[in-house]
Amino acid sequence: MSEKTAIVRQVRGMTFAGLTESGHWVTVDGPPEFGGSSAAIRPKELILISLGACTGSDVVSILQKKRVKLGGLEVKLKAQVAEEHPQVYTKIHIEYVFYGENLSATDLERAIDLSQNKYCPVSAMLRPSVEITNSYVVLPPENFHNVKPGT
Repeated sequence: MSEKTAIVRQVRGMTFAGLTESGHWVTVDGPPEFGGSSAAIRPKELILISLGACTGSDVVSILQKKRVKLGGLEVKLKAQVAEEHPQVYTKIHIEYVFYGENLSATDLERAIDLSQNKYCPVSAMLRPSVEITNSYVVLPPENFHNVKPGT
């Protein structure tokens, strides 16, 4: 079994910087009401981004191996949070937004299934305690653009 390491250092107040073996720093912070300065993403938000990036990269890789001509992919995540502390995610819905023409539903569904049930370690870590559901839509490739959360 391999081992991974990380170090997280306090920058100031509730602002922290984390470094992993890949050599990339990530900054996290909290809201002002908890002593933070809102200078960076919240730690729990990183979990959603990690899940989206993990499953998204799996799906793209699987579709590339099948020679599917994908114009782009967005992975939208919506999470429900417990009311009481530790306010964990209780449900996460993943919507895969595929951009392309003549995309096979069978290919897309198989790629999602393989990611969610075999390859994505973030999904596997969350699944025992979080209900994860998914759906997908296909849009024309010319609609691929940068979007904001919630759109």
